[in-house]
Amino acid sequence: MQVIHMESFGIKQAEFIISVGAGGVPPAPLAVEIAIVGRSNVGKSSLINCLCQNKKLARISQHPGKTRLVNYFRINKSFYLVDLPGYGFAKASKSEKEGWAELVGGYMSSGRVSHVLLLLDIRHAPTSDDRQMYNWILFYGMPFTLVATKADKIAVSKRKQAANTTARLLGAPPAAIPFSASSGGGSSELIARIGQIYTDAVSLFGQDY
Repeated sequence: MQVIHMESFGIKQAEFIISVGAGGVPPAPLAVEIAIVGRSNVGKSSLINCLCQNKKLARISQHPGKTRLVNYFRINKSFYLVDLPGYGFAKASKSEKEGWAELVGGYMSSGRVSHVLLLLDIRHAPTSDDRQMYNWILFYGMPFTLVATKADKIAVSKRKQAANTTARLLGAPPAAIPFSASSGGGSSELIARIGQIYTDAVSLFGQDY
């Protein structure tokens, strides 16, 4: 498979591949697998659709907690963006929360994940569920990038500071990418970050995929 060089990187092709539940069989691995995690209604599906410029690629529900599967999207025929079920949905039953923990925990410990995009709502302090996810990421030793969503709700001049404050309140280094799916703000920076993740992985393995 052709390597995508950094200077020419862009999301030029995207397709939904498969949804996988607990015990399901994931697709064949690619060079890079970037997991997108965050609490319910933080904007994971909207982020995918915005970056891929396809409003119908990832299904968006008006009802939080509807995504119950691990959804694989193949990008540029070279790597996966993986949309994980949102956490912290207040109305979820105990069994549903246990099912979520089994599904997401199994995926996070599978050895497939190259990098994690942890989405946080720029308007609010991180929740205990956000902190638990962050601790999972640290426990499994995964590289990560913090993305502060819904940035259009904050004045442009204050977005970067608000995003970094959200990261600091999480207990992470105070650096996050402010992003808005509705306006596209932050898309270029996030796509460049994804491009760097991809090229770094290919350089590390020293081969084409």
